[in-house]
Amino acid sequence: MIELLNLSKKFGELKAVDNVNLRVGQGEFFAVLGPNAAGKTTTIRIIAGLIKPTSGQARVAGFDVQTRPREAKERLAYVPDFPFLYDKLTAWEFFRFIGRLFRVPEKKIKEAADELIPRFNLEPFLDKGIEGLSHGTRQRVAIASALMHDPEVFVIDEPMVGLDPHHARVVKDILKERSRRGMTVFLSTHQLSVAEEMADRIGIIHRGKLVALGTRDELRRQSGAQGPLEEAFLALTAEEAPGAAWV
Repeated sequence: MIELLNLSKKFGELKAVDNVNLRVGQGEFFAVLGPNAAGKTTTIRIIAGLIKPTSGQARVAGFDVQTRPREAKERLAYVPDFPFLYDKLTAWEFFRFIGRLFRVPEKKIKEAADELIPRFNLEPFLDKGIEGLSHGTRQRVAIASALMHDPEVFVIDEPMVGLDPHHARVVKDILKERSRRGMTVFLSTHQLSVAEEMADRIGIIHRGKLVALGTRDELRRQSGAQGPLEEAFLALTAEEAPGAAWV
């Protein structure tokens, strides 16, 4: 459902993404890890169609994000690490806006809302302006609304930012349920415990390159490290140099 083919992105002389090749299948829960400035967010923004690659291709559900953007984005949901919401709308108005943006019929919007709003504990906030909501509540609104059109591919950057442990668990459960029903999840996180718990496969990006790919056990074998995923991650990114400017 997501294919990256010889994908590269340069900012001046800096190569933020360096010839990445990757395929993430339907229903797969994929997590990408990497140090700060490794290229994770740049890769995600290319998948979402927000940045043009310097070379190579990104495909979503078989559609090239650059040449067939409408078809790709109709099948995609994207939640950045700091999502933009329309502050003057209420939470319910924002749900309806996102649903209608994706041409979801009113009946389906109501059905999706009836499922998602209680799961995310958003009932008390539906008629409140988004500008008055806490960061964690805004994050829940963003994630719930992104699921309104039942996307085939869900791309999310640092999903647990601002969430308390209870709502972090809710997000994990819902994304895992959806992936088991066939939705592809592509998640970027600094929380190794999230990747270790949730992901079917994990990719590690370092200095723009995909330096390791596999299950938790496969990454341990590749790194030569035993024990927690943290040890494999540190071994595979041991050459990290501080001071890079891009993520």
